Amino acid sequence: MNMMLVSVTERTSEIGLRKALGAEPNSIQLQFIIESIFLSLFGGMLGLIIGILIAFVAANLIGFSMTIAMSTIILAVGFSGVVGIVFGFMPARKASRLNPTDALKHI
Repeated sequence: MNMMLVSVTERTSEIGLRKALGAEPNSIQLQFIIESIFLSLFGGMLGLIIGILIAFVAANLIGFSMTIAMSTIILAVGFSGVVGIVFGFMPARKASRLNPTDALKHI
């Protein structure tokens, strides 16, 4: 969530340049939404892998058997994707509504 807000803020001049050259607001929104989906799904998968590894090591140290339900995996990755879409859409919408001249002043 914070990564997308920072990404939009840091790239304000790029957004202004694209708008000045005639980019449609929808294409700017699509760019940031796709970026946020990939970032959130990658983070979700990485977190899932690290969580499984930690659970596996802990289960072996304690002496328990470990099982992971497919519904847990789907829930974890799905939640990560939804957070990416929701919190990627808001900064993308804000970026697509910027006035090109104001955005170019950020240089």
